[in-house]
Amino acid sequence: MVTITAIAEQKIKELMVEEKDIVGLRVYVKGGGCHGYQYGMAFESKMADDDTVIEKGDVKVIMDSQSAPLLQGAEVDYVDSLQGSGFSIKNPQAKTTCGCGSSFSA
Repeated sequence: MVTITAIAEQKIKELMVEEKDIVGLRVYVKGGGCHGYQYGMAFESKMADDDTVIEKGDVKVIMDSQSAPLLQGAEVDYVDSLQGSGFSIKNPQAKTTCGCGSSFSA
């Protein structure tokens, strides 16, 4: 199961207000990056039958059937620091990660 921090939940809600016809935030894993896999996120207006959906309050996080196993146990957070702000994923299944935090190997 993927968890969503309270800060990430609030930020997702704020951003969803600005978009139309959004059902949730899709979190996915695709091939690429310097370690083999790369995280991605996008607001989604529809869901597929085989999607996994995690709900926290009014927020839905959607994962496709191939990404869900690679994200098992991960935490979606929102970080606001001197280095910048944005969503981050802490994934216990990642054996190695790159310095930017968006690429990993499983």
